[in-house]
Amino acid sequence: MFNLANYTPWVLFTDLGIILGLLLIGKIIRVKVKLVQKLFIPPSLLAGLLGLIFGPNGLGWLPLSNFISVYPAVLIAVVFGALPLSSPKFKMKEVAGRVGPMWAYSQLGMLIQWSVMGLFGLWVLKWIWPNLHDAFGVMLPTGFYGGHGTAAAIGAAFDGLGWDEAASLGMTTATVGIILAIVGGLFFIKMAARKGHTSYIVDFAELPQELRSGLLPKEKREPSGEITTSPISVDSLTFHLGLVVLAAFGGYMISQGVKMWYPKLELPIFSCAFIVGLVLKKIFDATKVSQYIDPKTTGSISSTATDLLVAFGVASIKLGVVLKYAVPLIVLIVVGIGLTVFMVFYFGRHLHRKDWFEKSIFAWGWWTGTMAMGIALLRIVDPKMMSKALDDYALAYLPCAPVEILLITIVPIMFTAGQGAWLMLICLAISAVLLFLASRLKWWIPTKDLQPGRGQQTVSNE
Repeated sequence: MFNLANYTPWVLFTDLGIILGLLLIGKIIRVKVKLVQKLFIPPSLLAGLLGLIFGPNGLGWLPLSNFISVYPAVLIAVVFGALPLSSPKFKMKEVAGRVGPMWAYSQLGMLIQWSVMGLFGLWVLKWIWPNLHDAFGVMLPTGFYGGHGTAAAIGAAFDGLGWDEAASLGMTTATVGIILAIVGGLFFIKMAARKGHTSYIVDFAELPQELRSGLLPKEKREPSGEITTSPISVDSLTFHLGLVVLAAFGGYMISQGVKMWYPKLELPIFSCAFIVGLVLKKIFDATKVSQYIDPKTTGSISSTATDLLVAFGVASIKLGVVLKYAVPLIVLIVVGIGLTVFMVFYFGRHLHRKDWFEKSIFAWGWWTGTMAMGIALLRIVDPKMMSKALDDYALAYLPCAPVEILLITIVPIMFTAGQGAWLMLICLAISAVLLFLASRLKWWIPTKDLQPGRGQQTVSNE
């Protein structure tokens, strides 16, 4: 499939040049086209769609190489390698005491989407279309809850295990998910504002222009990071880039080393990169190197890798694979949308005592698109971040992250081994235990105690 003999640094340079050029075009479109602004479509998605239409998988006008489908797997290793370096210290007591309901909400959303859709694919779709791969159902959470990054990771893992169509299917559901996050999110916000469920905005038209265009005026600009090293020795950006790439490269070496000694075991590179990042973080904390690591800078490196990942990932979608599975894919997505709407708003209403809609709409953007989509929607309904939803989610997600990484790591292995149903049933059982725990700890708000009107903390005068 890939001819390494023809791959040179100039091929990489050409691919990057084209994609970065498309990203700039996508940004211009976002700034100039009102419809795109209204839909909050990110430039990275626009770049990917342009690459898909005009690249080798479309009209063939852009000389992108066949390696554009490999780059996302490399970039997701960079993203996960940067995560521990960008994370603050935390204590489990603080997580449990402050954001227990938020943790239960996030964990339930993850486990139920994976388990229900995985079983739906195995027991329903495969009954109708017997030739489908056993893991067809998990392509929904791969793209929705996971996003393009998870689609890249899962796709690479399944490719190594003999199913090369997984990447295109995952990228397709991730692309649909981002569009759905925006369009559906705006619809839900308008409905909630009309019904009085929003706590901090009354009219959707109140949104500032910078949220629509993506361009910040001078008075609202913030520094992207701190310079922690003297340029006379090594530039601060180079220093941080070196740390992030070191974690990603370390993950690659571990994965390849294990594969060399035990060929049947395919450890995902991104998982190994995350572990290397955690080890480096511990070492840096112990040796006080962490005081020279700026989370904003490592976060910017991660965000840059994510933008490129989305653009390359969408451009690499094989339309032939999508058309081949069009009907079962549409059924999968429709059922997935229904399940996600139920989880987001039903669980959100019952697990959030304050600002339930703000926290739920963030989850909608996250569970269908990306964390960035969730933040964008949250900023619409809570421009000044008074709900503290983002702070709570950041803290609540820390214990969720290992579960998600474990799922992404073992799902390809378990489904390829024919044990996918057992894994999904275990996830479903854990979800039931979480609901029981939420009830016993009084995190779950009974229906009779739900209060109508703005937020859940106030009683309506109607």
